[in-house]
Amino acid sequence: MTMNGEKQKLTIRLCGPRGFCAGVDRAIQIVVLALKKYGRPVYVRHEIVHNRYVVEGLQERGAVFIEELSEIPEEHRHCPVVFSAHGVPKSVPADARERNLFYLDATCPLVSKVHKQAMRHQRLGRHVILIGHAGHPEVIGTMGQLQEGAVSLVETVEDAQRFVPPTEAPLGFVTQTTLSVEDTAGIIEALEQRFPEIQAPAAESICYATTNRQDAVKSAAPGSDLFLVVGAPNSSNSRRLVEVAERAGAKRGLLVQRASEIPWDEIGDISVLGLSAGASAPEIIVDEIIEAFRGRYDVTVDLAITAIEGENFPVNRELRDVPLTNADMAFVNGTL
Repeated sequence: MTMNGEKQKLTIRLCGPRGFCAGVDRAIQIVVLALKKYGRPVYVRHEIVHNRYVVEGLQERGAVFIEELSEIPEEHRHCPVVFSAHGVPKSVPADARERNLFYLDATCPLVSKVHKQAMRHQRLGRHVILIGHAGHPEVIGTMGQLQEGAVSLVETVEDAQRFVPPTEAPLGFVTQTTLSVEDTAGIIEALEQRFPEIQAPAAESICYATTNRQDAVKSAAPGSDLFLVVGAPNSSNSRRLVEVAERAGAKRGLLVQRASEIPWDEIGDISVLGLSAGASAPEIIVDEIIEAFRGRYDVTVDLAITAIEGENFPVNRELRDVPLTNADMAFVNGTL
C-alpha cells in the first residue's frame, strides 16, 4: 500500500445511486416514529431491513426484534409491533388481530405491488409462478398472499426448464423485487419458450432501486481491480450487486458489512476500487470504508452516477403527526 514510503495511488469509483432506497428509508422511519409516539418498547417482527448497523441502532432506541408474534410478553400486548419492509404472509396480520395486537405494516410499497400482481393473476384464473430465492422473507411473504399450492417458486433457469405446472390453469409470473435483472430475464425467457401463453405482471416487479444500483455497478465495474459492496450476507439485493460487478468486468467482488471486514492482506496490488452499497446499507458505512482506504492509499474519488432518485413513500397515517429531530432524520437517512 506504500511505495518508497509514499502511499500508492487509488481511484475509488463511487456508485450512485447506492445505499438506502425509499422503501428502506420509510421502514426505518416507521420504527423511529413509533418509538417517539408510543415509547419503548416497539416490537419489530424480523429485521426491519437486512443491516446489522441499522438493527443495533434501533435496538439502542428501544426496538425489540422478534421472529414470531408469540414472543411478545403478555404484559406488552399493548405495545406496537412493526412488520418488516420485506412483507409478511396474510397469516401474520391475521394472527396479530387474533392476539389483539396493534400493528404497523412497514412493507415496502413496491413489495406490496408484487403481492397485488400475484393476487391479480389468481383472480384471473392463473397459477402463479414466483421467480425468487427460497427462504427469503420477501418470497415467504409473497407466497403467503395466496393459499397453499397457488404459487410455485422458480429460482433458476434450470428450475424453469423442468417446471411442471401443478394444474391445467393458465400461468402468470411475478418476481422478487431484489433480483439480478439479467438472471431474471434468463428465467423469464426459459418460461416463455416453454409456455408461450404465460402472462407477465401488469408492471415490472423488480424495483427501480434494484435496477438503478445494478446499472451504476455495471458502469463502474469494468477495469476495477476490486469491487466492494456494503451489505449484509442475508441481503439479497447486496449479494446481487457483487455478482453484477464480477459479471460486468471487476476482477473480484466482495461483500462487507463494515470497514473492519476488509481483508487487507488479501487485496494485493490494486489501483481502481469500485464501491457501492445495497439498498439497506447506510451511507455512514460507505464513508467509513472510504476513510479506511484513505488511511492506506492516496485516494481519489470518482463518481459513477447513472440515475438520480427522488422517490419518497409516506409513512402510516397513524405516524404522520410525529415530528422528527435533525438527529432522527440523520439516522433515518443513514448518515448518523
